[in-house]
Amino acid sequence: MTNIVITGSTKGIGFGLAKAFIQRGHKVIISGRSDDSVREALERLQTPACKCQGYACDTGDRQQVEALWQYGQNSLGGIDIWVNNAGLARTGWSILDIPQDEIEAMVHTNLMGTINGCRVAAAGMRQQGHGKIFNMLGGGSDGEYFPGMGIYGSTKRGLDYFTDALGKELKSSGILVGKIRPGMVVTEAAIRDAKANPERFTRSRRFMNNLVDQVDTVATFLVEKMLKCNKSGEKIRWLTGGKMTARLLVGMVKKREDQFARHGL
Repeated sequence: MTNIVITGSTKGIGFGLAKAFIQRGHKVIISGRSDDSVREALERLQTPACKCQGYACDTGDRQQVEALWQYGQNSLGGIDIWVNNAGLARTGWSILDIPQDEIEAMVHTNLMGTINGCRVAAAGMRQQGHGKIFNMLGGGSDGEYFPGMGIYGSTKRGLDYFTDALGKELKSSGILVGKIRPGMVVTEAAIRDAKANPERFTRSRRFMNNLVDQVDTVATFLVEKMLKCNKSGEKIRWLTGGKMTARLLVGMVKKREDQFARHGL
């Protein structure tokens, strides 16, 4: 049985990861910014066999991350896997037009939140002598440009470098560091964005439908890979370049089942 902490796991892909770990009999601590979000997520996860707890934490605050680690230590007796999933995606603006507070929020959560999580988890795992740290990357982390994602993509690109650097610094420490690239997933945030920008969504719907997947599908794949990971530097990627190309080619001649329709879009 593995002990896992997942930041930003009250919804979206983080919630999906928690659910998949729990279904495999592992102990999980979920985390979100507020007590209410954590409580609601726990209610959705609870089953007779569920081994899940929750703790509210703003990952941009180092002291709160330290408290989350200590809660995990006290509750589980040790933490085997720490997943830095907490993140914000404020997209659709050019770099010049995006509000300053949105920039600061993304840097606070995506960069500082993950850096805090890594530093705290690595320090704790060094004391216990083992552990795995996985950072959730996203659009822009590989250097590819996406319109309207200049700031968001920059934070994720920075995390890609940071994760490589951390892995090199922790070499031979017994701590494994890896990257997760989930691809395009139909999350609550994606649904909310589609409803808020119906014209843009309509224009891109068919193209997007060829690439997106459901949370449970992707989370199951990622969890299996994380559990099996036995070397640092692992890159766990769901939507590979080959898979993307194949889907787009098939999509030109055969319409894929609508991945958005089941969510009322």
